[in-house]
Amino acid sequence: MQALELVCPAGGLPALKTAVDNGADCVYTGFRDETNARNFNGLNFDPAALAQGVAYAHRNGAKVLVALNTYPQVRNWDKATAAVDRAAGCGVDAVILADPGLMEYAAKRHPALALHLSVQGSATNYEAINFYRERFGIRRAVLPRVLSLAQVEQLIAHTDVDIEVFGFGGLCVMVEGRCTLSAYATGVSPNCNGACSPASAVRWEQTAAGMETRLNGLLIDRFGNDERAGYPTLCKGRFEVDDEVYYAIEEPTSLNTLEMLPELLRIGVRAVKIEGRQRSPAYVAQVTKVWRAAIDAARKNPAGFAPLPSWMADLNKVSEGSSHTLGAYHRPWK
Repeated sequence: MQALELVCPAGGLPALKTAVDNGADCVYTGFRDETNARNFNGLNFDPAALAQGVAYAHRNGAKVLVALNTYPQVRNWDKATAAVDRAAGCGVDAVILADPGLMEYAAKRHPALALHLSVQGSATNYEAINFYRERFGIRRAVLPRVLSLAQVEQLIAHTDVDIEVFGFGGLCVMVEGRCTLSAYATGVSPNCNGACSPASAVRWEQTAAGMETRLNGLLIDRFGNDERAGYPTLCKGRFEVDDEVYYAIEEPTSLNTLEMLPELLRIGVRAVKIEGRQRSPAYVAQVTKVWRAAIDAARKNPAGFAPLPSWMADLNKVSEGSSHTLGAYHRPWK
């Protein structure tokens, strides 16, 4: 049975080392600017820290992938191409791209550098993925979280590109790489500037009615004293609809496909990605440790594999809403 790589997030050097120490095969990162889709204050890497991270990972048999997965504009094209050059200069194992123009630049300027298609590229069929392979030499594609397992299997059967799927972490119900909700509320596009609900537009305010979270002045949610106030994103807010207040777009919950590991192995998935570059090193340690143990167990005995209750309990502790779902992968009516 082929190897199934565990791809873990690193919002900084401590998280990178933690992921590697706990069994990640690959760690994905980004620079401290708008070239990546987790462009938040206090996150990400400068070139010196990335070089340290690459050296640490390579000494311990792990790979480093750099996400340059926003869509550059005319005003910042030079910054985007310079980020490709910096990543290549640091000796990273691959860059994760969404923009075709940047793919062309990377393929021509750094032909030995592996290119991965980001989930931000929203490629949901093998024709699109094969196009990126033929035109730019893409070696791996990260699938959006909208396909059923049967659709993933059918896609894999019609492409030579390695396929990576999200296995655990926060969900996005929007069309990844195409969402305009945050841009509508703040005037800043996450697809170009890299931050959904940028920190400059976020406010928490304690009121007599509870803790209120706002995005550019818009009330996103109101939390009681016994609730933990979440980060305000429009898709995960509670809103009044027909005199009822509820999660009108998406309830906070995390994707958790641990029980599907034998099936992911069977259909030929090449890598499982853990979401969470904005999360703490403690989160990275806990999730990486569980998934490393689970992948090893599934490879050893796929027919007899079942997630341990302790694994599921540990993952639920760090899940949004302390709950999990199989998301679009499980559609029993199809």
